[in-house]
Amino acid sequence: MDYLANCMLFMHVSRMAVKTISLELDAYDKLKEAKKAGESFSEVVRRASFPNAPLTGLTLEKHLRSGGSGVSERYLDAIEKAAGYDPLPDNPWA
Repeated sequence: MDYLANCMLFMHVSRMAVKTISLELDAYDKLKEAKKAGESFSEVVRRASFPNAPLTGLTLEKHLRSGGSGVSERYLDAIEKAAGYDPLPDNPWA
């Protein structure tokens, strides 16, 4: 590639938005250790999973419906139906 083509390629790639972050050394070392040859730190973060993230109601429901708890579909459906009969209070702060 000639110089002009390299400059044009760099200009195209460099238009991607970036954010600079600070990491404590132990976190940086952990990220660096997870990095594969030829992989960027962004790619490491994109493939990372965060198992300690809090569960949402939706993820809990999916877990329960997948049989992860031993709770039957019939029981879950009954709870969902019963929740429909549970009216919201006039004053939720009372």
